Amino acid sequence: MMSDSETSLLAARFAQLAQRCGTLPAMTFRGDERKVTQTGDSTFAYDFAKLWRRVERVTAHLQSTWAVQPGDRVAWLGFNHELQLITLVACARLGAVFSPLNFRLAVPELQQVIQDAQPRLLVHDRHHADTAQALQSQGLQHTHHDSLIATASPRGLHLPSVHSELPLLLVYTSGTTGVPKGAVHTQAALLANARASAWAHDFLRGDKVLSTLPLFHVGGLCIQTLPALLAGVEVVLHPRFDPSAWLDEMTTSRPTLSLLVPATMRALFDHPRWAHTPLTGLRGIMTGSSTVPVAYLDTLHARHVPVGQVYGTTETGPVSIVLRLPDAMARVGASGWPQPEAEVKLVDTQGHEVGPGETGEVCIRAANLMQGYWSGPEQAAQNQGQGLQDGWFHSGDLGQRAEDGCITIVGRSKDMIISGGENIYPAEIENQLVTLPGVAECAVVGMADERWGEVPVAVLVRAADCAGQALTADAVLQHLQSCIARFKLPRRVVFMDNLPKSALGKVQKPVLQTLLTGTNP
Repeated sequence: MMSDSETSLLAARFAQLAQRCGTLPAMTFRGDERKVTQTGDSTFAYDFAKLWRRVERVTAHLQSTWAVQPGDRVAWLGFNHELQLITLVACARLGAVFSPLNFRLAVPELQQVIQDAQPRLLVHDRHHADTAQALQSQGLQHTHHDSLIATASPRGLHLPSVHSELPLLLVYTSGTTGVPKGAVHTQAALLANARASAWAHDFLRGDKVLSTLPLFHVGGLCIQTLPALLAGVEVVLHPRFDPSAWLDEMTTSRPTLSLLVPATMRALFDHPRWAHTPLTGLRGIMTGSSTVPVAYLDTLHARHVPVGQVYGTTETGPVSIVLRLPDAMARVGASGWPQPEAEVKLVDTQGHEVGPGETGEVCIRAANLMQGYWSGPEQAAQNQGQGLQDGWFHSGDLGQRAEDGCITIVGRSKDMIISGGENIYPAEIENQLVTLPGVAECAVVGMADERWGEVPVAVLVRAADCAGQALTADAVLQHLQSCIARFKLPRRVVFMDNLPKSALGKVQKPVLQTLLTGTNP
């Protein structure tokens, strides 16, 4: 059934913003190659009225030029771009599925995703044109993103009737172990996640979100960026994270909110301008994606910038458990409380809920959970709910709940080290290692041991300064002896030039364990 009205609730929200708040700033994009001035500025900015006009034009091109129909997948391969968000909203109007691809993957890895998703159209930027050309799939068309906006909209647009349970976002897990899996999020789930984010951030009139993390991941797309736009909040978007550009923004646009992960925090702390750049415009930073060293939180708190936490996964939307900014400095290291539309339980290996102070696997049931995993168009209908158990997503993460309900993530169940019958959580050791002068990065993994079953091994990257170059394994162990129990002490300290990481800077511990198998102390 076709209709000329907006039946997509997500798209209708942007139409409403264009009508009611059309002159308010919506997007400032710092990477538009078409707008480069003689001074090198590549900024492109527009209000909510223009945002909607761009959505209308892209919608028309997707339907008329590329024949995108309800249920078709539209893949995106490229650095962050304002048209990436516009295309997502256009897909919502057409009942299509938007699938942002991880541009850091190799061609064979991307080919796996393409074969699974079977997109009708692959949209790419200039930097990834050769990669797009190399990706082969029957019926796959590809085009530069400018083709979606450069010419006038074709006439005769007819919108399908779109209901809120239709899939809209197909986003693939990092695939650090095995084949990547595509999590399917419906339009209703994305709106529920936006409500959770609005609660998490308490968006205010005049807020401005600085978005620099990759939009191919739910962290970059769905923690702040898309929810902020849906709330009528301006987004300042960078193509990629760059510490110099992030610090420049503090004195130019003066954002009030931003999202960082441990790797980007460290890049900022190591920048020569970190200590001298004013952060007075920031009312807070949010972080997520992995356990954050307490020392990193303390560094930002020392600059009077509270650091909130958003816990979640690709499958959970991801806004599930939140440490909001007013609570951040009082509960350093905690993940916070479930968002209002989420239920969270911690269970033992038999599936029984554990009590306060006990450790259990984090399980989540919420309106912003994925519909299931994608397994190709033929199996998509049958696989709704795959990956969920009675509506609950079992995260594989271990947490503890305080008496007041506040939850702290202590590590991954698969990362937990059982040494001589004692449970050791790597994050406990890592939090102490990053406080040692000379340590740039660190990770702790369990390695097989004949006597103890498993033992912890610490892997460090030395800082480039004098302290880093002088750092020894004995000094590391001496530092840890005063901080943690003896049974938690690493049996080996290994130095490496860098740690294997995923796209969002998470250390790939299975890869690290493989590397350590052939590494001498």
